[in-house]
Amino acid sequence: MFTPIDFKSWSRRETFYYFSKMAPTGYSLTVSLDVTSLYRTVKSAGLKFFPAYLWLVTKNLNRQTEFKCAVKDGVLGYFDTLVPLYATFHQDDGTFSLMWTEYSENFGEFYRQYLKNQEQFGDHHGILSQPQTPPENAYTVSCIPWVHFEHFAVHSYENKEYYFPSVEAGKFEERDGRLMMPLSVTCHHATTDGYHVHLFLESLQEDMNGFEKYLSQ
Repeated sequence: MFTPIDFKSWSRRETFYYFSKMAPTGYSLTVSLDVTSLYRTVKSAGLKFFPAYLWLVTKNLNRQTEFKCAVKDGVLGYFDTLVPLYATFHQDDGTFSLMWTEYSENFGEFYRQYLKNQEQFGDHHGILSQPQTPPENAYTVSCIPWVHFEHFAVHSYENKEYYFPSVEAGKFEERDGRLMMPLSVTCHHATTDGYHVHLFLESLQEDMNGFEKYLSQ
């Protein structure tokens, strides 16, 4: 579902105009998340870490309207949910293809659909592994599991109005007995401020620490 924004009554209208028209601005920041509990919980349950990461990031982005803003048919509004668009790596030639899995509030349902997508399309090469066009509410979320980075940034606003966030994780690093994962978040300042990123990261870490409650779904 897409809901148009009443620009005249929108509390963010001046900020949006300034950072989209007068001084188009994007920003990125990278933090280190403690994934110790999440990793242990996932592995103890015999599950894959990556789809759990996809689901948790998407779940927590979907909590805030600001991350779901978009322009559709020339109208500014927001989607009710975001869908993760992510890369699947091909071991045979070192390339990757983009895939997506429809979001569900039920982790088990999302996880099963992720595995089904991998089984059906995981070996398909090309920029898109699935035959359809990605849904219009798909945002970019991925991982560079080979590199532990201190910062990662990507900005691409050329030729289109794009306000969804981009999220990138990196290689785990052990520090003082804890497993730490770098996470980069790139946003358009027209729709998202540092405060919104703060709320996202806070709830994401909380969900990672208590992930076991979602396994009963």
